[in-house]
Amino acid sequence: MKERIIEHWRVLTASLFSVVLVAGVYILAKGVESPPTAQASTESALLQAVATKDSDNDGLPDWEESLYGTNPRITDTSHLGMTDGEAVSRGLIVPIAIADVPGISSSGSSAVAQEDNTLTAAFAKTFFTLYVAAKKAKDGGDLSEAEMNEVAAKSLESLSSAVAPVPDFKSAKDMTVSGSGQEALKAFAIKAEAVLLKNTNSATTSEVMYLKQVIEFDDVKVLPYISAIANTYRDSAAGISVLPVPAELAKEDLALVNAMMRLSKIITDFARVSNDPLTTVLALKLYPQAVLELGNAFIQIGTIYKAAGISLPEGVPGASFVNLMKDIAASQKAAKKP
Repeated sequence: MKERIIEHWRVLTASLFSVVLVAGVYILAKGVESPPTAQASTESALLQAVATKDSDNDGLPDWEESLYGTNPRITDTSHLGMTDGEAVSRGLIVPIAIADVPGISSSGSSAVAQEDNTLTAAFAKTFFTLYVAAKKAKDGGDLSEAEMNEVAAKSLESLSSAVAPVPDFKSAKDMTVSGSGQEALKAFAIKAEAVLLKNTNSATTSEVMYLKQVIEFDDVKVLPYISAIANTYRDSAAGISVLPVPAELAKEDLALVNAMMRLSKIITDFARVSNDPLTTVLALKLYPQAVLELGNAFIQIGTIYKAAGISLPEGVPGASFVNLMKDIAASQKAAKKP
């Protein structure tokens, strides 16, 4: 049982060590209360990849295709005899949000309808507002490429600040606190372990690696795996949240439940990369901190059990829950040995 849980959660939490470069062995050996500030690597590269992905190589990134209403898989969406990127640079295609503004014409047609419930659509509306303001400041004159880029940057910044962080799934009043002491802690570990074992999926790598496959190789077949990973975190959070928790562990258990659910919602947004890339961009910005919160929650749980004098060796019921981060760190260390 333990091996199955560890293998499954090693896949899910691999990003804690390899993606945001948090050395689990270092954390455990040094007794750091919280993981150090992560320096993003892979997720930063993915942010850049999402921003620059150009599926049809027409000079217009996919997210901008959404803005202009062009098709990211058709080089000349409006049949103008040139690429969409060239048409945009010549002013023949303008953002769909400003296409109907008096005085602004577009020779191209918006062949792809924009979904109103996407962040990309919200970005287009914000872009429209800032664009009109910039035009007005120039007495209606055309904006330079640099000025258009500035409008786009401000639009994204405005959208980022307007998106509320994922709220906590549970609060202290929602948790059932029952009992205390070693026996209560052991009983909780066994039940929590059962929840983790129940909620598994067939993923063979982390959500970030699957997202990388989608972005770099357009491998949309792996999107269901991303959704499955998100569901695993969600269902695990829901299952653990209803367990009566010993008083000593109440704070850490709440942190774990909320971290799992927060990560679930962020990963769900990873799966929207094809039809709402800006949602994925913002999710990637939130991702490193969410992963750190999850790792820290597991570390603190292990600390509570150690402080209570509870040592659960391999094979003992509940051991894989109590020692999860320690075991994953050890497996990561062993995997690096020649």
